[in-house]
Amino acid sequence: MLRKFLFGSSPGFTIELTVLLLRVASGLMMALLHGWAKVPPSEKFILGVTELGFPAPLFFAWCAGLAEFAGGILLAVGLFTRPAALFVAFTMGVAAFGRHLNDPFERKELSLLYLGISLFFLAYGAGKVSLDRFLGGK
Repeated sequence: MLRKFLFGSSPGFTIELTVLLLRVASGLMMALLHGWAKVPPSEKFILGVTELGFPAPLFFAWCAGLAEFAGGILLAVGLFTRPAALFVAFTMGVAAFGRHLNDPFERKELSLLYLGISLFFLAYGAGKVSLDRFLGGK
């Protein structure tokens, strides 16, 4: 009886609740713990983008910062989830396999975790409890 009260009568409810919690927690952490400090990009961050070999490092520093900050917020609320997840995944891929390529695993672990989570939302979508669903998207 307690299980039915907490999780509903179908496993679908449990899955959707888990998707919601993962989306909100990871999106807010991405935005507030990582992206917030990169918008606007600092000189140090721009230099890091320059060292990665990107042309127009100021532009790409803004892109990375906005991918983390705005992408994280969009993921958290479930709006434009797949495009936001794509930008976050690309940024985390560059972080893991570019910026932290030669670093020990502990330095790239967080980037890989966010990459995996964003790839999940790229494939799965926002779930049933999201602005995408409310506004008629899938």
